[in-house]
Amino acid sequence: MELIYGSTMRKKWIEPALRFLPVGLCISALALMLKSKEGNENGILEYKHVGAFRYLAYANGICAAYSVLSTFNSVVPRSCSLSRAWFVFVFDQAFTYLMLGAGAVVTEVLYLAYKGDEKITWFEICPYYGRFCNRVAASLVISFLALLCFIPLSLISAYRVFSKYDPPSLCKKDQITSQS
Repeated sequence: MELIYGSTMRKKWIEPALRFLPVGLCISALALMLKSKEGNENGILEYKHVGAFRYLAYANGICAAYSVLSTFNSVVPRSCSLSRAWFVFVFDQAFTYLMLGAGAVVTEVLYLAYKGDEKITWFEICPYYGRFCNRVAASLVISFLALLCFIPLSLISAYRVFSKYDPPSLCKKDQITSQS
């Protein structure tokens, strides 16, 4: 873990920084998604018309709130009990996968919006709604930047939990066969 933290001084600010940075990123991505609306002769297209885009908006809002709470939790000095470490680990994992899942779904839908898929009669819409697609794409990129903060946090919290346990004992091959 020395490679991640380095000196003691860096150790004190790197985790709170990684926990606080997604607040701004998630709020920016959420604001871009909420402003994604464009109309033309074909009709009006908004983020709320596509379930995947709503999912990313909700995920960004939820993850921003979690980042605020976890930042506060990381800067308030407390003992690092096993139950607290497990709590942080489970939530870090959950929110990392929430962002990953939302980003993956929107990536697929956005790909279809740009390229289309004529086999299933899904035509490209971005030539007609370019500003809308660009805003959604920018929101997606910012969401993935937030995900890049959540990934090391998941690794740090996993290290914290599993370093509290003893490693498994190594058995020799003949000990395993004699027990069975």
